[in-house]
Amino acid sequence: MTDTRILGIEGTAWAASAAVFDAARDDVFIESDAYQPESGGIHPREAAEHMHEAVPRVVERALEYARETHDGPASEPPVDAVAFSRGPGLGPCLRVVGTAARALSQALSVPLVGVNHMVAHLEIGRHTSGFDAPVCLNASGANAHLLAYRNGRYRVLGETMDTGVGNAIDKFTRHVGWSHPGGPKVEEAATEGDYVDLPYVVKGMDFSFSGIMSAAKQAYDDGVPVEDVCFSLQENIFGMLTEVSERALSLTGSDELVLGGGVGQNDRLREMLGEMCAQRGAEFHAPEPRFLRDNAGMIAVLGAKMYDAGDALALEDSRVDPDFRPDQVSVSWRTDERDLAAGRGAADAGDRQIRGAEALVDLEPELGRVTKRREAKTYRHPELDDRLRRERTTLEARLTSLARREGVPTPVLSDVDPREARLELEYVGERDLRAALTAAGVRDVGRHLARLHRAGFVHGDPTTRNVRVDGDRTYLIDFGLGYHTDHVEDYAMDLHVFDQSLVGTADDPEPLREAVRAGYREVGEERVLERLRDVEGRGRYQSDS
Repeated sequence: MTDTRILGIEGTAWAASAAVFDAARDDVFIESDAYQPESGGIHPREAAEHMHEAVPRVVERALEYARETHDGPASEPPVDAVAFSRGPGLGPCLRVVGTAARALSQALSVPLVGVNHMVAHLEIGRHTSGFDAPVCLNASGANAHLLAYRNGRYRVLGETMDTGVGNAIDKFTRHVGWSHPGGPKVEEAATEGDYVDLPYVVKGMDFSFSGIMSAAKQAYDDGVPVEDVCFSLQENIFGMLTEVSERALSLTGSDELVLGGGVGQNDRLREMLGEMCAQRGAEFHAPEPRFLRDNAGMIAVLGAKMYDAGDALALEDSRVDPDFRPDQVSVSWRTDERDLAAGRGAADAGDRQIRGAEALVDLEPELGRVTKRREAKTYRHPELDDRLRRERTTLEARLTSLARREGVPTPVLSDVDPREARLELEYVGERDLRAALTAAGVRDVGRHLARLHRAGFVHGDPTTRNVRVDGDRTYLIDFGLGYHTDHVEDYAMDLHVFDQSLVGTADDPEPLREAVRAGYREVGEERVLERLRDVEGRGRYQSDS
């Protein structure tokens, strides 16, 4: 960007906001008017009424600023284009914003740019950090998901499978009678709390909040001090988000993480993410708070990048989209930038130690041996961390052996020490599947997963990094997130995790996605593949309220 000036308008749900971005000075002016419900959560009709009243006010203030700081002739428009949040979000709110943007575009005789709100959360972090190819954790009201750039699009690597992180916290605070917004009240109460046990649910890079919210409400009803519940909610929910972020860094090979979304204003979440990145030698960046909550500044910044790339909308193509997925956006403004290579961060033949998402793995191929140690995660509460490390080490040992008995190639286990969270296993494979992706190898994984599911358990984290390849033979490794189950939903989620890892690491994932389904179909049940289609349609990042 050179001297581009963009007027941005945001209005997906809560905030009626307008901004002016001056690229030459890297200056962002933001004017916002947030909707505040009298009680409960968001009311779509009231939110749209607020947008209708507030958008003209914030736009007029932004235009005043644009005119005051415009260096050109008064006869020229003070901005080069109008960018607006096209989605995802609440349809009535988006339509108000879309109408205002079209009117301004025509009145000023400047192009119109339609921005994906969730991609804007990522891009403002990339812009303010100067990072090249980061993974992004978006943690907002209705959303929690991980994005990374791959082959011209931002891919969803992991997400909440039920409710957004902010909405989950708000459900608890409404239960105890606290007014909206609940997040800051939980953060304040947590400063006086002690740890109590609550559910912790991670499935690969996906996660779920419904169980922990039900348990938190029950704990409060049973007389557990609200400060203890709030403290433990933060420790578990943010621990889950931090863990899946580390898994995404490990899978992609990235060493950069950015945070987006309103929940990113929480000090404890930022502390955890920063500590995790420091422990694994990665860089972490959280934008200043005005760019974390919903704001037009991020819309204007991304709008400028898109405008400079020639990515403008014709008026007839500017319809808003409440279900506008981030992976539907063609990332035109990054064509000359570094991609996350599938092999970057993978172990080379001469490597003696690999840092995974959970463990340090020492390789001794000449002895045919691997030693795996689950490190203490200093970002997690010690009681939670100790429990997870012991449980996962024990599960990995048990399920690795059980999978072999079911005909699935796995390493032979020679020693296990749950107290030290240490395993000794056979050295298998020449490389990770991530570095040697083939349809035949992926089809094999489909067969392996079907055999596990027929035996009544799941792998839990079947990614392209947790499959080893030796010629035509594939081995499943790292069963630490596995568990016994007879639920078809769990089997479908196992496939979904592997599917997401293909999207995040393959140059052309579609033939590989078909191959894993074909392999599964040879051994497994069709009802699991039918449920997988249901799982794929549940993307919680389709609206941001």
